[in-house]
Amino acid sequence: RQYAEGGWRVIGPCRDAAGESRLRTAGADAHRLDVSDAGQISALAASLAGTSIDVFVHNAGIYGTDSSGIRAPDEAAFEEVMRVNVLAAMRTLAAIGPLVARASGRMAYITSSMGSIGQMSGTYGWLYRVSKAALNAAIKSASAELGAKGVTCVVLHPGWVRTDMGGPGAPLDVATSVSGMRRVISRLQKADNGRF
Repeated sequence: RQYAEGGWRVIGPCRDAAGESRLRTAGADAHRLDVSDAGQISALAASLAGTSIDVFVHNAGIYGTDSSGIRAPDEAAFEEVMRVNVLAAMRTLAAIGPLVARASGRMAYITSSMGSIGQMSGTYGWLYRVSKAALNAAIKSASAELGAKGVTCVVLHPGWVRTDMGGPGAPLDVATSVSGMRRVISRLQKADNGRF
């Protein structure tokens, strides 16, 4: 909404008809996309062939089952969280990266401070934490190759935000979090490539 209100052309992927309606109402070009489906990511990239993308924001992510303690997560839960939080990001780096390179643009992936290895002090949200640490590593790794093509890749912690995942007790509202991230994205320099 904020980008569209600022006059940007917004291409907005969404999972369902309700999301499509909200995006269109906000002035975005809506596209159905399940990020856990490689074919749909490839199809989106193909539909945008020839497009130059200035800013790409990857905000797809799930918390999964609540996990604490050193207990192996359920295999299905592990696969779902890692597929959405890590594999989908790696796929969009490969599929959308060339479109961002055309504009020497920016790719921002929403992570969490919970994925910081240095700040981890327990196993609360173990599976989510591991997935976000893996996401951070994927972006850092890809930033070298994409940076050489003119792309600035970063991971952003949005803060603790009042969303379905963050819950009603979170201190930040969505608009404040998004405006802060937009400010950071707008100020990115090539030297920021690969940074948190």
